[in-house]
Amino acid sequence: MLRGEDGVVTMNNGIAIIEVVDIRTSPSRRDELRRALSSLSGPTEAEPGCASCQLFQPLSDPNVLRVESYWKTQADFFRHLRSDAYKKFLVLMELGCEPPNVGFYTVSELRGLGLVKVARELSE
Repeated sequence: MLRGEDGVVTMNNGIAIIEVVDIRTSPSRRDELRRALSSLSGPTEAEPGCASCQLFQPLSDPNVLRVESYWKTQADFFRHLRSDAYKKFLVLMELGCEPPNVGFYTVSELRGLGLVKVARELSE
């Protein structure tokens, strides 16, 4: 990754991957599933190329568990998809009360507060 003067982070290989998985669970299985998903986040973060792996529970719907992982390269992410840990994650996805909502996002650059500054200056 290359950081420019304006705070823009450009991926040096042109791509990074963000995975977002929402699993809807029943109230009776929610705590069990949350513990199982939580047990995977540490080992996932230890994998090469994983920048972050987090488990969230939206306040607006406590029966949804969201797993977000951020990968530095497509190669790192694909290696993760072939891992034993991901096999376990796929099994846990099936424990939801409906099919999971899964999204994979490719990112070529990340922008921080510098983007806010640019946008606000354009409106003046």
